[in-house]
Amino acid sequence: METERPPLPPFIKAEDAARKARLAEDAWNSRNPANVALAYARDSEWRNRAEFFTGRAAIESFLTRKWHRELDYRLIKELWAFDDNRIAVRFAYEWHDDSGNWFRSYGNENWEFDERGLMRRRIASINDLPIAESARKFFWPLGRRPDDHPGLHDLGL
Repeated sequence: METERPPLPPFIKAEDAARKARLAEDAWNSRNPANVALAYARDSEWRNRAEFFTGRAAIESFLTRKWHRELDYRLIKELWAFDDNRIAVRFAYEWHDDSGNWFRSYGNENWEFDERGLMRRRIASINDLPIAESARKFFWPLGRRPDDHPGLHDLGL
């Protein structure tokens, strides 16, 4: 039996939904594909840009490829809406490729959770904006975003 990943649905309070979003942000900022994949149901369905796939092994493979390509990755997620077992977030992340070209990627995710708090569906729409290195806004050390670092709204994003 798989362990629960609180907060659990139904999401009634904004604080619980926001906490779920922050836990996802923290996990993704670890850039540890195996650990991140544990937050998803074994048969989780994903749409990420134009890729569609199912299951933890596919998620882990996708994230491994992603973080080999998207270097110095830093992500901020912000709660957009929630109801029952669903959460919508908006996000932005900054990264550079192996040629030193910087990007800020913007997007929205729709999440659906099972009763254990595992994400069973993730639908992501993402756009990449090339930016100059001087236009970066995410400067914390790699890993978890510090609690006192501004969020998307505070950064004008």
